[in-house]
Amino acid sequence: MTIKPLADRVLIKAAAAEEKTVGGIIIPDTAKEKPLQGEVLAVGGGTKDEEMVLKVGDRVLYGKYSGTEVELDGEKYLIMRQSDVLAVLA
Repeated sequence: MTIKPLADRVLIKAAAAEEKTVGGIIIPDTAKEKPLQGEVLAVGGGTKDEEMVLKVGDRVLYGKYSGTEVELDGEKYLIMRQSDVLAVLA
């Protein structure tokens, strides 16, 4: 199954959370900070008022509470508006 975002929305695969240890103690998944960057996997067609600037393959930064989390085939993705993306990483 595939997801095709509508209008000015994009589908993002979040980057993996970094493994951190504190003095030999491994921090569990529930305490890990969510990554704030990811890769654009699909884009909508835009709207008449907002042209799509993002394209598939862009690495982006987004806000901590941006987007809606969806799960497909055991993988987690984010769907958010293009305006929720803060920057494109070069």
